[in-house]
Amino acid sequence: MCDKRSGALEGVRVLDLTRVLAGPFATMMMADMGAEVIKIEIPDRGDDSRAFGPFINGESAYYMNLNRNKKGVTLDLKSSEGKEIFLKMVKKADVVVENYRPGTMEKLGLGYDKLKEVNEGIVYASVSGFGHYGPYMKRPGYDIIAQAMGGLMSTTGWPGGEPTRTGTAMGDVLGGLSVTVGILAALKSKDATGKGQKVDVALVDAVVASMEIITQIYLAEGRIPERIGNRYETIYPYDSFKAKDGSLVIGAGNEKLYRSLCKVMGAPELAYDDRFNTIPKRKQRHVELKEIIEEWTKDKSVDELVDMLLDAGVPAAPIYGIDQLVKDPHIAKAREMFVDVKHPKAGDTTLTGCHIKLYDTKPEIKTPAPLLGQHNEEVYCGWLGYSKEKLERLKEQAII
Repeated sequence: MCDKRSGALEGVRVLDLTRVLAGPFATMMMADMGAEVIKIEIPDRGDDSRAFGPFINGESAYYMNLNRNKKGVTLDLKSSEGKEIFLKMVKKADVVVENYRPGTMEKLGLGYDKLKEVNEGIVYASVSGFGHYGPYMKRPGYDIIAQAMGGLMSTTGWPGGEPTRTGTAMGDVLGGLSVTVGILAALKSKDATGKGQKVDVALVDAVVASMEIITQIYLAEGRIPERIGNRYETIYPYDSFKAKDGSLVIGAGNEKLYRSLCKVMGAPELAYDDRFNTIPKRKQRHVELKEIIEEWTKDKSVDELVDMLLDAGVPAAPIYGIDQLVKDPHIAKAREMFVDVKHPKAGDTTLTGCHIKLYDTKPEIKTPAPLLGQHNEEVYCGWLGYSKEKLERLKEQAII
């Protein structure tokens, strides 16, 4: 049962200077968990992703998904008055998040050293391609750069094929997740010391951290891991298999599960076959074992196979298309991973729900993504005490 608070991060004020994906993903998570997130965008243009498809009634679904639950204001940080306004906001904030190229905020005179003079408790978080120090810090960073240099592409794909980017922007998502963890850790430290600090996350570092066993194979054995399709390096059978109407995955992650799989297949003797009776042997003879398993799966449907395997306690799952994913009763409905939200211009939309489930302070999508500058009056008049006349002047001068 939820308590009376609006979320676990209620009372935390975040100034969000981010755009596109990695940064907005982080601030979206914080907003879902109750933080007051003020999305600060360039006047007249806004976040680049407002122009990214797909569109619903002219509004970017890309932008709407990543910027729900936020308040939106416009501000020109290149103008002297825009800088002054921003620093006044920093005094009242807990967190500033940006994903500019390193050095950009310093050129504006708004780097961490300046902001902590205004508010020593400010947590300043940056997510960039290569981080704020090191020989590559000035290089531009995008998801595909992070996947390429972080090692992910080198191990994604099929034997003999080309290095492959994952189907979604995992470098950006991993960077967004990581900077969120860093922000929360810095806020916890601030509770004890009263002082904020800088959080520096590189997309490439986030990808490297996600490689876990892959890098350890090389560091421990001197062997460069190759592309192996859907198979896992350390155990087998842990792979995808063809059925008569599609494919499924089976994860027989230990000896007990392998024996159960053999029993379901009607071949219990296979568990004790000298060719396959240990994990190292199954790994070595994975091609041969896969052929045996697919001889069993090829004439059955995916649903039939998954039901049989799950009934026997063997981990298995269909390989969903997105059309199946968004209709799944557990994922889409029970776990609320797709949520209907009404937008003032786009109308009825469906957004991806928050994947972190807190039982007492439930993350929720309460408001749609803001229109450009939608909350200028609420924030500038409410936070800073500006008059409507002053707002009108700032708008005429293109400062907001």
